[in-house]
Amino acid sequence: MERKSVKRLLGVLVTLFLVAGLVVGCTGGTKPEQGQQEQKKIGLVISTLNNPFFVTLRDGAQQKADELGYELIVLDSQNDSSKEYSNVQDILQQGISLLLINPVDSDAVANAVKLANDANIPVITLDRGANGGEVVTHIASDNVAGGKMAGEYIVQQLGGKGKVVQLEGIPGASSARDRGKGFMEAIEGTEIELVASQPADFDRTKGMTVMQNILQAQPEIDAVFAQNDEMALGAVQAIESAGRQGIMVVGFDAIDDALQAIKDGKMAATVAQQPDRIGSLGVEYADKVLKGEEVPTYVPVDLKLITKDNVDTLD
Repeated sequence: MERKSVKRLLGVLVTLFLVAGLVVGCTGGTKPEQGQQEQKKIGLVISTLNNPFFVTLRDGAQQKADELGYELIVLDSQNDSSKEYSNVQDILQQGISLLLINPVDSDAVANAVKLANDANIPVITLDRGANGGEVVTHIASDNVAGGKMAGEYIVQQLGGKGKVVQLEGIPGASSARDRGKGFMEAIEGTEIELVASQPADFDRTKGMTVMQNILQAQPEIDAVFAQNDEMALGAVQAIESAGRQGIMVVGFDAIDDALQAIKDGKMAATVAQQPDRIGSLGVEYADKVLKGEEVPTYVPVDLKLITKDNVDTLD
């Protein structure tokens, strides 16, 4: 009986040692080597990747993240505020240290920002601001100045009088509001008449459809200001399809298709942003925040008016 008891005890001990060895073997490979730190993660929730501007913004962020040694997790909100909220919920579960967000809508994004606030994750907004929640800093072009730049160009080209159309971005987006504000400031006090101003959600197809409807309703149009190049290119398609001549189109963003349209004489001008710079600065300032450095509440990025005379400078 004693021998049997001893054998059983030895068998149990051997089994325990084998299990312990397996556990050590399974977990030992996942431990970082001594002195090695786990790579920090930065989340980027972007309004849409179906727009070259925001693809370039993402690429700029990725390049800087690679340079500084961060893992960048990118989620596409597909221009849907509900999807954006869901993306923020998802990305907060992935161990990020900071959230970069390019809002679909400046009002709707407030709830998503508050999710990050509740999780004690710092938030930086890119290109479009947030009208709620706590944001460490906002990195964007001066959209009011850009809208004013476009408006002043149109006023100058039309000699201070004429009939113009404005294609607006997504209602509620800070960039749409600010570009519109700057444009209206530029034409105020002139003999420029705004005959139509309608949203087309920063979308090329919608820009074409909205412009087609405006062309049917307005027999006289001298110029169009579109709050981004996607809508401007849609407007160009509508104008060409309608066979209308002499309508000047000015956009905003300086995407490649718009630059080519300027070279081809189909667009008159665009306001050049630096989306790669906005994305890069987002990660750069995220790094500063995570290191405990003080950062300004707003980081402006320079703008430039691009016409046929200087379009080749962006090649």
